[in-house]
Amino acid sequence: MTQHQAADTVVIGGGQAGLAAGYHLRRLGIDFVVLDAQAAPGGAWQHTWDSLHLFSPAAYSSLPGRLMPPQEGETYPDAAHVVDYLTDYEQRYALPIVRPVRVEAVHRDGTHLRVETGAGNWRARTVISATGTWWRPFLPAVPGRADFKGIQLHTVEYRSPADLAGQRVIVVGGGNSGAQIAADLAYETDLTWATLREPRYLADDIDGRALFDHATARRRALDEGRSDTGGVASLGDIVAVPPVRTARDAGLLKAQPMFTRLTATGVEWPDGTRADADAIVWCTGFRPALSHLAPLGLRGPRGHLLTTGTQAIGEPRLHLLGYGDWTGPASATLIGVGRPARDAARAIAALLGNA
Repeated sequence: MTQHQAADTVVIGGGQAGLAAGYHLRRLGIDFVVLDAQAAPGGAWQHTWDSLHLFSPAAYSSLPGRLMPPQEGETYPDAAHVVDYLTDYEQRYALPIVRPVRVEAVHRDGTHLRVETGAGNWRARTVISATGTWWRPFLPAVPGRADFKGIQLHTVEYRSPADLAGQRVIVVGGGNSGAQIAADLAYETDLTWATLREPRYLADDIDGRALFDHATARRRALDEGRSDTGGVASLGDIVAVPPVRTARDAGLLKAQPMFTRLTATGVEWPDGTRADADAIVWCTGFRPALSHLAPLGLRGPRGHLLTTGTQAIGEPRLHLLGYGDWTGPASATLIGVGRPARDAARAIAALLGNA
């Protein structure tokens, strides 16, 4: 018979959402374990491009219970500073993290959920899935993509302009990643920036603090039955962090309409205009990394699972945390994940106490 390890709660994912969940579970005295597929602390932050910085100052980019210290010489900390902070955070609170352990599937098993991993199985009374989206990059079905002979990278694979220096590069995507990577490449490559619509920059004085406040106000309005404020998307798509602002003001970020197909040597627009390219960087977003939950049969529209708050509809023993606004306002951000993590932990405590 297969031996199972057991915990009242298994948290899947040891990035920022998993750590926030662990903090609140510990405060409530719940027996839990965090299973993390990564070999080291830091979640997705240890895999980002070299120049990535936060949208907010350190004090406004903190997990519950521990302020992020400022980074010397930087208003907006870089990704390496975030990794150091997350490493310190899990050590400071002695969170029970087991790594590297990749969760393959979650099954119903009578009164428990069975969490299958490459290193054995766990039996849990409740599960928090906090795997994020970084591990499931999205590539649009653009005609001719397989015909292009040059380099194709997604955001997750891009590291530095030095890797593409002197080349003809097309960056695709009008969100924050697209703008930041286009700004990164603007000085050392022959850059074309292709977007579905004209880029919409937020006001230069808006950063992650204001975005979090706006997302929270929207959720409060919806919960109270008031009209939808439109959320962060109503303000714009791109936070004008200093490198983006500098490149934009220098006239280096001139977006072109989205092309309609790829050719062997480049791209083609609807009017037949073509441009040659050596590389294409797809900054086209992500989808929730939820394949491990497929055996539960809870899939909803666009790959989302239907939830009320963080709790899965159809499986009350499961909570989802950190995937975006559908699992809590700004829950995919450092500052935003604390509140839904607290709510999930309280709901789990109530469920376990009533069992």
